[in-house]
Amino acid sequence: MSSKHLAAGAALITVLLWACAFVVIRSVGEVFSPGAMAFLRLLVGSASLGLVALRYRRPVPRGRALAFVLGYGVLWFAAYTVVLNWAERHLDAGTAALLVNVAPILVAGVAGILFRDGFPRPVVIGMLVAFAGVVVITIGSPGNGAVDALGIVLGLVTAVLYASGVLMQKVALRSVDAVTATWVGCAAGLVATLPFAPQAVGELARASGGAVAGVVFLGIGPTAIAFTTWAYALARTDAGRMAATTLCVPALAVLLSWVTLGEVPTALGLLGGALCLGGVAISRVKPRKQQPSAEPVADALSP
Repeated sequence: MSSKHLAAGAALITVLLWACAFVVIRSVGEVFSPGAMAFLRLLVGSASLGLVALRYRRPVPRGRALAFVLGYGVLWFAAYTVVLNWAERHLDAGTAALLVNVAPILVAGVAGILFRDGFPRPVVIGMLVAFAGVVVITIGSPGNGAVDALGIVLGLVTAVLYASGVLMQKVALRSVDAVTATWVGCAAGLVATLPFAPQAVGELARASGGAVAGVVFLGIGPTAIAFTTWAYALARTDAGRMAATTLCVPALAVLLSWVTLGEVPTALGLLGGALCLGGVAISRVKPRKQQPSAEPVADALSP
């Protein structure tokens, strides 16, 4: 199987697991506070990734690469996770997904300039279509009234943290493999959330088995596995196209909440999901290379 197909498969795994995370966070958010949930999630994720890292015995990054890994670990694994957990206490799922998915737009814009990824027409069109789908999902959300100013601010903060983490990770992955980058980043996030450890221990003692299982899943699935597959795919494609792929997460989250929580999506929700998936498909179309015209060549050869 080609590297292109492996990267696409890794991106698909990431999207599915991150969509599941939205549903699980909603279900266990009544048991665990935002900081405690983030600490427990990263504890499980770091332990799982540590075992994989020991198996392959990859060298720990140093110097500039290590600084970028630690930076995105604190921003994305720690700060983003805590703020997202907090935001979902103030926003309904549709609005939260809309605000968080401002991040791919930011990533594509910055990456197009800093990383010289450019602005391929399929990526731009696909992102606009997919983002329109997210907006439609939000409009059709049944809980659309449960929004407050704090929730909107928190949602926008998560988008900025997400975008910052992706851009720093893209730089780190130039010299660090996906497993090591994810493990060290997750460990950095765990250290940053250590102040929530005492609170996590107390809440864990009172939590039900289902809530504990939910946190364990968040640590293994959406964290250890999904961030590794994300890093693998990101290292093999441009940041803008990868960020555009995650725009279908809200659509999948709607479907998963329908199946697992019995939340029947609205007609607008289904339409928005179709737009998200269609936009991602468009963004991954490779633009055609224009054939050079024969006339300029003739002019250049003429005396």
